Amino acid sequence: MEIEAENKKNPELRIFITVLIILLMAFIVYYSAMMIASPGRKLKALTEEFSFKQNEKNKVDERVFTDSSYVKMLKEKAFLQSRVAMAETDSIYLAINLADSTINLEICGVSVYSSKFSRKKISRILRSGNEYILSMMFSRPFTVTENKSSIKKVPLMIKMAPKDTSEFKPDIIPDTADMEPVNYIMETDNGTRFYIYQEEKLNPGDGVHRFYFDLRFRFRNLVRSLKSIGSFKIPEYHPYIKLRVPRTDAKIFYRGLPVHGQIAVSR
Repeated sequence: MEIEAENKKNPELRIFITVLIILLMAFIVYYSAMMIASPGRKLKALTEEFSFKQNEKNKVDERVFTDSSYVKMLKEKAFLQSRVAMAETDSIYLAINLADSTINLEICGVSVYSSKFSRKKISRILRSGNEYILSMMFSRPFTVTENKSSIKKVPLMIKMAPKDTSEFKPDIIPDTADMEPVNYIMETDNGTRFYIYQEEKLNPGDGVHRFYFDLRFRFRNLVRSLKSIGSFKIPEYHPYIKLRVPRTDAKIFYRGLPVHGQIAVSR
């Protein structure tokens, strides 16, 4: 009642509040429209880059791309092409098989460490898109460009050298990452993001840590989106693959993969 009375006494305040509400609603509509357009823009870019190009001399009936047997072979071929390309680099890489829920740390085509993940979440654009386009996209390795993690990539230990052997005492220093929650996000060169979260909740604060870790990353994305929208640009959409991996295995994969390592994915 006091506010209504104040508004009647102060028409300028009432106009200001009305204009503010209208501007806020307009911004919300504008922001929503730009965010909705973001996945469509990414899909268009993928279509332009990976869509099937018809040969004028030997035309192909595109209905073959919907045949289940052909699609299965296309997926297998894409995974093999990606792994072969990475094997030629003589570097360690990750091979993720979404179909059988396995992750392998490999070098030159040989698996050196393997694990199973319990849960997965994949963005719709990678699940229900054009099979040919997705297969062409997954036939190339994903190169990691940036890491966000709750643990250090390379743990450091500073030790004072003894003067002689009589002063030498072996240090037994536990790896703090064995107690710290292991969650990390890998951004790749084509915009796809890989979220690896530990599946266990061994300590009471593990779930809270994952929540805030994810929240901080979402906040950074929100800031980037607002900057793009403020300059009248459609924000960049990032397809994602989210996996829940045992903590020990997640740590091995993160530290075993080079800073700018590569990832192959089988659907």
